[in-house]
Amino acid sequence: MAHEVGYISRKKINLKGRDFLELQDFSAEEIWKILKTTCTLKKLRGKKQMKKLRGKSVAMIFEKPSTRTRVSFEVAVEELGGKALYLSRNELQLGRGETIADTARVLSRYVHLIMARVYKYETLEELARYANVPVVNGLSDINHPLQILADLYTLWERFKKLRGLTIAWVGDGNNVCNSLLIGASKLGINVNVACPPGYEPHPRYLEWAKMNASESGSVIRLFTEPSEAVAEADAIMTDVFVSMGQEEEREKRKAVFYPKYQVNSELIAKARPGVVFMHPLPAHRGEEVTDEVIDSDYSLVWDQAENRLHTSKALLYLLI
Repeated sequence: MAHEVGYISRKKINLKGRDFLELQDFSAEEIWKILKTTCTLKKLRGKKQMKKLRGKSVAMIFEKPSTRTRVSFEVAVEELGGKALYLSRNELQLGRGETIADTARVLSRYVHLIMARVYKYETLEELARYANVPVVNGLSDINHPLQILADLYTLWERFKKLRGLTIAWVGDGNNVCNSLLIGASKLGINVNVACPPGYEPHPRYLEWAKMNASESGSVIRLFTEPSEAVAEADAIMTDVFVSMGQEEEREKRKAVFYPKYQVNSELIAKARPGVVFMHPLPAHRGEEVTDEVIDSDYSLVWDQAENRLHTSKALLYLLI
C-alpha cells in the first residue's frame, strides 16, 4: 500500500527502547512507521522467517482476562522467535502485596519487554517508571492504544488512505474511543463522536485530539444524535455499553444507550455509500450492534481482530 503523497518524510525513525503507553506520545510519522512495518510483516507471514526476537523473552501481565490481546501478542512473540510468559495477577507477588515498582525492577532483569493489561492506567505509568525495558499498554481504564493501531491499519488496508476519512463513533466515550481520538487526529482523520450527555470521552483526550487536529487538518465533533454523526462517515465504530468492571452499572447503562445508540441497518442506511462497520470485540450482539451489521459484507470486525496480531508484531519488532 502506498502512503499519501507528501505526508510522510523520509527521515530515519528509531523506536527502540520506547514505552508504548499513549498514542499522544508518538508523532504521526512514528505511528506511520508502525503501520508500514505492520504491512511488511503481514505480507511476509508464512513466507519468510522473521526471528528478530530470537533469544528474547516478553512478560505479559494480565489483571484483566482477554482473548485477542493475549492470543495476538503471544503468537506475535512466538512468530518473531521469542518466548512469551503469561502472568496473571495471582501468579505474581503483586497478588500478595509486592509493589509495582519492585515487580518492574525484577522483571526488567529477566525479560526484554513488559506488556500489561490493567485496571488502572497509573499501574502502567509506575511499571514504566521503574522498568528499564519497554512497557506496552495492553489496555487500561482510560485508553487502549494497541487496539487503535489495528483499527488504523485496517482502515488503511480498506481505503488505501487515512487522511480525510471520517469515523463516526457511536456509544460510550470509553477507553477505546479515547485512543481513537488521538490516533485519528494525529493522522488527519475526522472523528464524530455520538454519545449520551455524561458519557463523553475523557476531557484530556478531547483536548489532545483537538490540538492534534489543528495540526493535521482533521475535525473532531461531538453529537448526541447518532444519525447526525454517521451522515458523512466512511466508518462507523462502536463498543460494548457495559465494559469489564462496570457490571454493577449494567441496567443503568443499558437504559441510557439502548436502543438509541445501537448500530443497526437503519443507522447504517443513514451513512454514506460504502461505509464500513468496526468493533474491537467482544461484542454484545443485540445490544450495541445487531447480527445483520456485524456479520455483513461491510463489517471489518474480523480484519480488525486479525490485524491485532500484525500490529503487535510490528510494535515488538520496533521496540525491542
